Amino acid sequence: MAKINLKDLGKEVDLKESCLFKELLEFFSGKKAKKIIAFRCESGIYDLSRKIPEDCKEVEAIFLDTSEGLEILRHSAAHIMAEAVKKIFPTAKVTIGPAIEDGFYYDFDYERPFTPDDLEKIEKEMAKSIAANHPFIREEVSAEEAKKLFLKLNETYKLEIIDDLGEERVSLYKHGDFVDLCRGPHLPSTGYVKAFKLTSVAGAYWRGDETKPMLQRIYGTAFASEKDLKKYLSRLEEAKKRDHRKLGQQLDLFSFSEEAGPGMPIFHPKGALVRTILEDFEVREHLKRGYEIVRGPRLLRQELWKRSGHYDNYRENMYFTEIDGQVYGLKPMNCLSHMLIYKSKLRSYRDLPIRYFELGTVNRHEKSGVLHGLLRVRQFTQDDAHIICRPDQLQEEIVGVLKFVHDVMSIFGFEYELEISTRPEKSIGSDEDWDRATSALTNALEFLGLEYDICPGEGAFYGPKIDVKLKDALGRKWQCSTIQCDFTLPERFDLFYVGEDGEKHRPVMLHRVILGAIERFMGVLIEHYAGAFPTWLAPVQAKILTVTEAHNEYARKCYDILRNSGLRIEMDLRNEKLGYKVREAQLEKVPYVLVVGEKEIEAKGVNVRLRGGKNIGFKTLEEVIELIYHDMDEPFKQGGMSYRYLY
Repeated sequence: MAKINLKDLGKEVDLKESCLFKELLEFFSGKKAKKIIAFRCESGIYDLSRKIPEDCKEVEAIFLDTSEGLEILRHSAAHIMAEAVKKIFPTAKVTIGPAIEDGFYYDFDYERPFTPDDLEKIEKEMAKSIAANHPFIREEVSAEEAKKLFLKLNETYKLEIIDDLGEERVSLYKHGDFVDLCRGPHLPSTGYVKAFKLTSVAGAYWRGDETKPMLQRIYGTAFASEKDLKKYLSRLEEAKKRDHRKLGQQLDLFSFSEEAGPGMPIFHPKGALVRTILEDFEVREHLKRGYEIVRGPRLLRQELWKRSGHYDNYRENMYFTEIDGQVYGLKPMNCLSHMLIYKSKLRSYRDLPIRYFELGTVNRHEKSGVLHGLLRVRQFTQDDAHIICRPDQLQEEIVGVLKFVHDVMSIFGFEYELEISTRPEKSIGSDEDWDRATSALTNALEFLGLEYDICPGEGAFYGPKIDVKLKDALGRKWQCSTIQCDFTLPERFDLFYVGEDGEKHRPVMLHRVILGAIERFMGVLIEHYAGAFPTWLAPVQAKILTVTEAHNEYARKCYDILRNSGLRIEMDLRNEKLGYKVREAQLEKVPYVLVVGEKEIEAKGVNVRLRGGKNIGFKTLEEVIELIYHDMDEPFKQGGMSYRYLY
């Protein structure tokens, strides 16, 4: 007999030897037991059908409707989908099929793209497998046995995966007639998948490498209940309406051109104006907090990139060119120039901290398969800053950046979550420096009483970081702000300051962005606001519409007065019906529509309609100006500011 602690029940129980995890279900009530799909113990998460390890002292149940339970559900659904694809399209080759946030996908090598009709057929076949309630059966075999099996099945991608794993033994999972290479865990049986939907198809290169075969990626999702699935699909439909690529074209903000090249956005007048407003806002916010504006070159010699470690650790994401026999790298980051500015003269401990800020345009070689509108591009501008400080100033500076992030995100109406990403496998610097840097970030968060998660191995190659995940109007998370703590590059570039003792001391550097890439942040804003920018950020704040051409002269006078007051105004003087012009202005998401007719001319004002369709009636031009400026000021009030301080 062995004793084991059931964490969920807070009690210890006796078990016989060679007990399976599913035998623990008898200790739970009927309803609760039905929702348990796996157990966690010290060595990992296990299927119900697996034997409890001898060294397992405590177990915790994994329920279907938890985040971990949903991940298992979705991964199992991916296997069921792969089974269905193989039955309908026997010549399709399976590759990988992981669970992802809110769903799953599986990549297939097939002779043609899958169609929406194909997805319907696959769903029907999946439903048959689910109805059959096939158990998921795990088997551990030698790598050679597995290769023989997949060679017989002509699943050549599995052979490559087994070779890459480099392990003597691997695990297989079988349900019905389908077998897959997989670590698990999985559901007890296919019947546990009650609510699922295949959502889309996309192309994806094998291993994300554009030199390798193009595969067909089928996306799907699964939830613990039909209610949760319907809620998610409704959110997905709303997300399609908010797609920044669609709205960017509709609102004439930006475009992409094959002639210009993939991943190179072209900003039209309205999009460039929104961008300029954001950048002006950024400059003033940084100056207010003691940052100094700097600007570095786009090209730097290869030797500098080698010294920084970028050449060894980031080269595949960089562009290089040759000038006068010298190799130069197009910068993917702005930190090198900022360190050169610091080194341009002797620094004292009294000079620190120094905060350099640059709206720096960078280029990164992103693979074509991951490019996505403004959210993933090859050229973008970062609101990049580097704070060089004494070690005793480090926590205070991190706290200052976190407060900066909070102030800015509250203006845009974003809630957010925080994560600390620790040392990755590919990195530079000593263990001691990494520990000091990680502790500094952790201490700052705890000083402010902020909750955070840990993401092991996801830091930058030169230091750990705090990542800020924004939550938009649909609850989706976006990575924008980041704070990276770096003891390594100051060492490599021999940065120093003269201390009170007259000796040289090594400073520490913080790399940080607030909005991140301006292009990406604009894409997030477009989807967050569904294209209806707040008035302070809208490229056109008000549009004057005339009832007939007889009112054009008065409309022009109104236009001049409003424009001279600092507002961004357009006119629609076309000989079209008023209703048509109002609808167009609403499609353009203009916050205020100002209608001019005979009554308005006589009363010396305009009729005001809001973007949502509400008519608030007659206003004088002075009242319109005050109304719009009051609206612009609203997001800034929490910080005791007003929009007008920007200009």
